Amino acid sequence: MSVKYLALEIRRVLRSPRFLIFTVGFPVVLYLLYVGIFGGDPEAKAVLMVSMTSFGAMAAALFTGTRVALERAAGWQRQLRLTPLSGSGYLTAKGAVGMTLALAPAVLVPVVAVVVEGVSLDAGGWLRATLGVWLAAIPFALIGLLIGQIGTSDSTQPITQLVMLPMALVGGIFIPIDAMPHWLLNIAHVLPTYWMSQIGRGAVTSDLTTSLGKDVLVLGIWTVVLGVAVIRRYRKDSARV
Repeated sequence: MSVKYLALEIRRVLRSPRFLIFTVGFPVVLYLLYVGIFGGDPEAKAVLMVSMTSFGAMAAALFTGTRVALERAAGWQRQLRLTPLSGSGYLTAKGAVGMTLALAPAVLVPVVAVVVEGVSLDAGGWLRATLGVWLAAIPFALIGLLIGQIGTSDSTQPITQLVMLPMALVGGIFIPIDAMPHWLLNIAHVLPTYWMSQIGRGAVTSDLTTSLGKDVLVLGIWTVVLGVAVIRRYRKDSARV
């Protein structure tokens, strides 16, 4: 992977107003709104912090798919194949951009929670609620890449929304898992959003949480499966040229 190419990609995205509004500002606004409606006790504020951090990191990681689809439509991917930049280098750089974007809400939402709402955790808790949730966004960066490789420049955003919103709702980010009926909770267990939120949830409460090892294992399986799918799709797309 070219470091210069990665730096260029990050600068391009950071100049986008949509990045600042939707991946940085929106999760913070949602957090403050939900705390005003549902918050009160410290644990509720901390759980909401984890949920909105997870949502922001997920949405930011998925954002990279739009850029990939635009580059495919413009023929930029074909041009890059004529350069020393390898396909794996291109995909790695795109994934790294998605993870860089996910870092912003993973840091900013907890900072706002501390400064505005007085949320307090021990060192291990903060590590899980920030670094843990951020690393759990890796499968979503891969989903974004896959959508960008499958969709067109016009369809990528609707597809991303159709993927993101059900995952956020059913995965326990917007609908509390303690309020879910048993059948819906079974569906939630299949989704990476559930395990992403479980990593952070385990830092703030012991209610309805799973072990960290199981969270990492399930997300690791998602990462491997999605990584293989992205590579296969990229090779198939390259073979047409």
